[in-house]
Order: sequence, then structure tokens, then C-alpha cells
Amino acid sequence: MTGFVLSLVVLGVMFLFSAVRVLREYERAVVFRLGRLIGVKGPGLFLLIPVVDRMAKVGLRVITMDVAPQDVITRDNVSIKVNAVVYFRVMDPAKAIIEVEDYFYATTQLAQTTLRSVLGQVDLDQLLSAREDTNHRLQQILDEQTDAWGIKVSLVEVKHVDLPVEMQRAIARQAEAERERRAKVIHAQGEVQASNGLREAAEELARNPASLQLRFLQTLTEVASEQNSTLIFPVPIDLFEPLLRKRKEPDGRDGHNA
Repeated sequence: MTGFVLSLVVLGVMFLFSAVRVLREYERAVVFRLGRLIGVKGPGLFLLIPVVDRMAKVGLRVITMDVAPQDVITRDNVSIKVNAVVYFRVMDPAKAIIEVEDYFYATTQLAQTTLRSVLGQVDLDQLLSAREDTNHRLQQILDEQTDAWGIKVSLVEVKHVDLPVEMQRAIARQAEAERERRAKVIHAQGEVQASNGLREAAEELARNPASLQLRFLQTLTEVASEQNSTLIFPVPIDLFEPLLRKRKEPDGRDGHNA
């Protein structure tokens, strides 16, 4: 009798241990009773009926999924290899278990096909210069497709675009030509501004002859500061006229007295 009671106690303890389940805060259990869905349990402590109940555990944390590199032909017929990363999480554990066999694998395959489809509709320049628009479009499409599975796609990022060597050289030449064009435009704008400044200075000096003379003397001073320099200084003849007149007057007086 004692052995029978002991066996019942052992069986009761084993039954209790098999019935008790504990889930973390970010985990949920989709419970089936005799194959029928009865609800979602967790987090914390809950009981399952052994043999009768079965559960499928689902995590609710954000999943980072790396999309394998895909061979893509863009709208302008450029062959490239692109990979991306997708961030998603399970919002409805029951749908994630019931509606699809393996939600992670299904999301991976959907991301690959969507990546090829969307990038095949854009030009290479658009992909490289407007990547945010492409990422947003990928996120919207994936989110709509996975909504029936209880999954929320929060972000899609195109990580790397692998270009052929010939295309890399063409883009480098294009960038170099663009830099040269900008340099020429900036140089031309500088010439225009300099010419406008010289014209304004000439007009100002023309209105004030004294300023022109001062500028002339300043230039002579700057030139004279250089070594081994010879200056030819034009002097107006009017400056010597009083001297010449004074020299002629004594000769005139001597001749008159004689």
C-alpha cells in the first residue's frame, strides 16, 4: 500500500512538472488542445494539461534578418548585386503559427523576391541617389504582404550595391567630369565678380582725379620697394615752366641795357 501511494505521489509530481510552463516577458505560447487553438498564454506561469495540450513558443522581440545578395537588372539594364537587411517582429503569435508554416523562412523568401522586383523597376542613378525612397517602398510592400501572418516589418535597408568594374569606372569618370564642370563654373563666377569690382573701382577713380593720382603714387611706391628696379617717372612739363621763364628774364634785361 505504501509503495502504491508513493507511486501516486511520484506520478503527481511528474504530472505537475509537465503541466507547469514559465515564459519570459518577450515570449508567448500558442496553445492547442486536442489540435484546436484555445488561445495565447504568457508571459509568466501557466499550466498545460499533459498529453492533451500542446504549445508553440513565439518570440516577440525584433528580428534582424539579413537578405542574401540578389542579382538584379535595373530598369536601365545594369546588372548589379544587392543585399539588404530587414527588421520585423511578430505582433500576433496566433497568426504567425496558424497562417504560415515557418514565418521566418516565408519572410526571408518574400524579402528576396520583393528586393529583385522593386529594384528592377528603378534606374541605377535613382537607386544610388534616392536610397531612402527605395527602402521605404520595400518596407511598405513587405509590411502589406506579411500583415496576414501577424508580422510587422518596421524597417528595410539596402546595405550594399555591388557594381561591375566597368560601371564603377564610368561613374568615376562622370564624377570627375562633374567636378571639373563645377570648378570651371566657380572660376567663371570669380572672373565676373573680379571684373565687376575693377569696373566699379575705375568708375570711382574717374570721378575723383586726386584719388587716381594717389593710386598712381602708391603703385610707384610698391614697385620701388623691389630690388634692381628702374623707374621711368613721367613729369608734366608744366612743372618746369616757372623755371624756364625765370631763366629767360635775366637774358632779356641784359640785352635791353646793351
